Amino acid sequence: MGRVTERRKVIRIRDGAVSTRPDTLVAEEPLEIRLNGKPLAITMRTPGDDFALAAGFLVSEGVLANAYDLQNIVYCAGATVDGSNSYNVVDVKTAPGVAIPDITLERNVYTTSSCGLCGKASLDAVRTTTRWPIADTPPVRVEPELLASLPDRLRASQRVFDRTGGLHAAALFTEDGELLDIREDVGRHNAVDKLVGRALQNGNLPLSRTVLLVSGRASFELAQKAVMAGIPVLAAVSAPSSLAVDLAAETGLTLVGFLRGSSMNVYAGEHRLALRTAAAQG
Repeated sequence: MGRVTERRKVIRIRDGAVSTRPDTLVAEEPLEIRLNGKPLAITMRTPGDDFALAAGFLVSEGVLANAYDLQNIVYCAGATVDGSNSYNVVDVKTAPGVAIPDITLERNVYTTSSCGLCGKASLDAVRTTTRWPIADTPPVRVEPELLASLPDRLRASQRVFDRTGGLHAAALFTEDGELLDIREDVGRHNAVDKLVGRALQNGNLPLSRTVLLVSGRASFELAQKAVMAGIPVLAAVSAPSSLAVDLAAETGLTLVGFLRGSSMNVYAGEHRLALRTAAAQG
């Protein structure tokens, strides 16, 4: 199986002084996801938690909703020309009777490590295939002060980032701030898929009383993945996109961006935050 990190020689320049030294880099390799033997998608990812990544990806695609939908996931032997196993191709086999949605050519795509599946096809899919609509009753209530403390806790738990400085992370917390799980990957969407996939494998979907924190921007795709897993609160240390805000407002997702220090912007679902003062008007 692939390594999470790799070593490369670099020329280092500091204050005009030139030296040669090894540097630790985050590994990036392709992962082909097959569904019942048929190629579905290729994503660039950091090796590790590949089965969880594939399962989480299929949750966001509306294929899987619980552990009973999944029969098994295996690496494909003979995936290379010489017949060896590259550990870069996985096949997800669904349980008998699981309905497979119509995955058209516009859904059978290559995804990069910076942006996964995006656009109208995904938007239409999340509107029609969500099997875990956000249903936190009574609503999750999160103190802004608690949210403000989460990025530091996320950063402190990023083991590979400490060695490379090149990984995104996603973490699940309870509404009381207990860390449930954290995953790292070169792609922020892959880190979320790994979280959701592990939750599916452990029988924990929907994640109806959790907070999802991501170490970058909140794209439409990340909002989609939160909604598909039934997560009520998505917080990001950077900006959301306009489509992410639209999706959050439409589905009831609480979306927080620019979570830095004691400041943050709430773009949708403010009813889940324990705000002590009225929002400014205008």
